[in-house]
Amino acid sequence: MNLTFWQRLDQIARSITPFFLTLVLVVLGQVPLHIPGFAEVAPLLPLMAVYHWAIYRPDLLPAIAVFVAGLLQDALSGMPFGVNTVVFVVVHMAVMSQQVFFMGKSFLIIWLGFSMVAAGATILTWLLTALFFSAFSTPEAAFVQYLVTVGVFPVLAWLQVRWQQSVLAQV
Repeated sequence: MNLTFWQRLDQIARSITPFFLTLVLVVLGQVPLHIPGFAEVAPLLPLMAVYHWAIYRPDLLPAIAVFVAGLLQDALSGMPFGVNTVVFVVVHMAVMSQQVFFMGKSFLIIWLGFSMVAAGATILTWLLTALFFSAFSTPEAAFVQYLVTVGVFPVLAWLQVRWQQSVLAQV
């Protein structure tokens, strides 16, 4: 099949959208809402994207893209460099190792899987941060952030599935 220049450009543009959307979620997650204490418990939006694309289109969000998203998350959030990078890459690898299990499963199973992955990611973030600062912080904020993240997941998952079905259908 011989594609024209514009068709190839269209396919390239479509294929980079998971990475671009993940970066948009990184930035959106850092928008100040001027709600006291919200920054500590804001949902981990890019984690949801990493999870989703690792299941459904890992070819469009490779580990290097996840690494870059993690670095940007660290830079914008003020976290020690490498914390979110490590967490995102570990989540990406873990989910990809279970991709065959997740394919064709109901949304409830996908959500349950995300709740387990998000729990592991939250604990890993908490531990890595504690190692960096040589002190444990109270786990309450991390737990609330976990609950908010799991609670927001269905909305973002629905949006990502719609994007995948409409924009990425030809990729």
